[in-house]
Amino acid sequence: MKAPRRALLTASTAAFTAALLAGCASGTDRPSPSSPEPARATATLPADAKTPEGTLLVADFGSDTVTFADPEKGPVESVKVGKAPYGLVVGDDGRAWVATAEGVAVVDTEARERVDRIPYETETGPATTGEYRGGGMGIALAPDGEHVYVGVNVPDDKGVLEVIDTGKREVTDTVPVGRRPFDIDVSKDGAEVYATGHDSFDVTVVRADSLKPRRIEVAPYGTEGGLGSWLKPHYTAVRPSDGRLLLPFEGEELVVLDPRTGAYEVEKMTANTHQHGVTVTDDGTLFAVGTGPIDPDTDEGPSLTVRTKDGEERVIPLEGPHEDVAVSEDGRTAYVTGGFTRDGFWNGISVVDVRGGTVHRLTAGERPLGIAVL
Repeated sequence: MKAPRRALLTASTAAFTAALLAGCASGTDRPSPSSPEPARATATLPADAKTPEGTLLVADFGSDTVTFADPEKGPVESVKVGKAPYGLVVGDDGRAWVATAEGVAVVDTEARERVDRIPYETETGPATTGEYRGGGMGIALAPDGEHVYVGVNVPDDKGVLEVIDTGKREVTDTVPVGRRPFDIDVSKDGAEVYATGHDSFDVTVVRADSLKPRRIEVAPYGTEGGLGSWLKPHYTAVRPSDGRLLLPFEGEELVVLDPRTGAYEVEKMTANTHQHGVTVTDDGTLFAVGTGPIDPDTDEGPSLTVRTKDGEERVIPLEGPHEDVAVSEDGRTAYVTGGFTRDGFWNGISVVDVRGGTVHRLTAGERPLGIAVL
């Protein structure tokens, strides 16, 4: 493992980072002044028309809705789902499962309506907003569609993985996992579930059959600074070729973790920016969202890293804060949400031409975080 370029947080920076807690928010919900919003355009779709393939669905953390957006024209319709929606996932049957502070909302994406909301078994306190609110964060669907797994944040305590039976639409099991489970992923065969614990520097591997958890520490920079550290895991992608987990850190290091052994290697990255959302396509191309600098004197701005399975990278600059990413079915277009929470946000999506590297902005939603392509 190579030595990290960035020094670990020291006592001299502890007060600053403690104020930012997990290193990912200032505690304020202010728009970024350097991120002007694009002109609004609204697509039209008859109320009784089915939602076209390729429509974008985003979780609007700032307005308790999900927004359906035409990838070229912008918003089509918004649907109330519950307080402060975070992650979402869409099944082959067209149902979307949305992790909110109040429970997991079930949305019929063809009819564009919420059909249910499943309360959590875990007590998380009053349903509130803000980056540290209790309730659902990361969420994933089993390959067979029979279970949804949602990471539930419990303020000031360890997180919980809740298992939902999609047929019964109820929580059937709970499993302890790491603190603030930013992301939930499932192995290709559905045998394992992975909960990325942002504030505990770990990934919890949960067997789908026994629900037995196993913690793996993921801390290529070490754990100095604790809750005040910036250098923690955020989002994870499962590599299709071998099932290893890919976790980017600071645009400097890519952790390649074997969930079976707990061992990991570190590969060099080049964006030099604080990184959050990731996804990987079937051909092994990794997309990683750079949210912006920790230290503006030494770090680079927001970006999207496109990394081939051979480790070659292209870093595409973005304007203003961003959070998560989804990719079109043909792999030619990436959609990056503007609802990042540390230094502000903006109400839209950056649409990135993956081959040409050009970017244009699409107005969509209110502080959009999770995103899927229908």
